[in-house]
Amino acid sequence: MDTPTSDSIDQPRDTRLADMANNLCGIIKGGIGPALVASRLESLGWKTRSASWYSYEAETLWCRIEIDQTDDGTTLINGVIDPHRIDDLAMLLARSGWQHSLELYDENDELAERP
Repeated sequence: MDTPTSDSIDQPRDTRLADMANNLCGIIKGGIGPALVASRLESLGWKTRSASWYSYEAETLWCRIEIDQTDDGTTLINGVIDPHRIDDLAMLLARSGWQHSLELYDENDELAERP
């Protein structure tokens, strides 16, 4: 079964995401820069834009993230995701060949178990 990478960009983002606090934190290891992450997501149908000199925002119907890089070259991602789609994001990152770690938080800012 194929992993969903995106949904039609012409459709509005899930309105529940607009009201949610950030519930996703993660890292992409190995010196993979924010521009490359944004470019890869865009090639999969995500809407992306530059947010500053070195950071990007990316979104699809079920996820909205910011992509930044630390001084030591670690790429950070954080934002909002439909909790039921975190495994889809993890598979998308893995299929890109990127080592990564994702954490999902509940409405009480507690580390949540994946659905």
